[in-house]
Amino acid sequence: MNKELQRVVAFIEKHHVMSLATTLNDALSVCSLFYVFDRDTNSFVVASSLETTHIKHIMSNENIAGNILLETKKIGEIKGLQFKGVFLPFSNSRLTKKYFFHFPYALAMNPTLWQIKLSSVKLTDNSLGFGKKIELYF
Repeated sequence: MNKELQRVVAFIEKHHVMSLATTLNDALSVCSLFYVFDRDTNSFVVASSLETTHIKHIMSNENIAGNILLETKKIGEIKGLQFKGVFLPFSNSRLTKKYFFHFPYALAMNPTLWQIKLSSVKLTDNSLGFGKKIELYF
């Protein structure tokens, strides 16, 4: 794994909540989701109900965008990740176990699990210099 990808993965793995944006025609939706990251597939695993607006959008348009951020007022510590990808249903026992290991209380809701396969990421990391960005495409 190259150094830039290592920085991106390290940032992702320090957090567990993302904001996800979807669209269908002129309708927009944004939500917050708990996630786990899978290094082998460069993808997130999330849980969500079929009744949500964002899943209804995804059923017709699987393209998504999102972000993960470190909330701080200290300019030198600002870090945030923007990402794009596709939101897909899946059945992968290894990733299912990984998700429920990190979020065991989610089992009570019997959620549908989904995979977000990344197509690109942009990490802003001011600890590397003001406005320093790392962009990767998959």
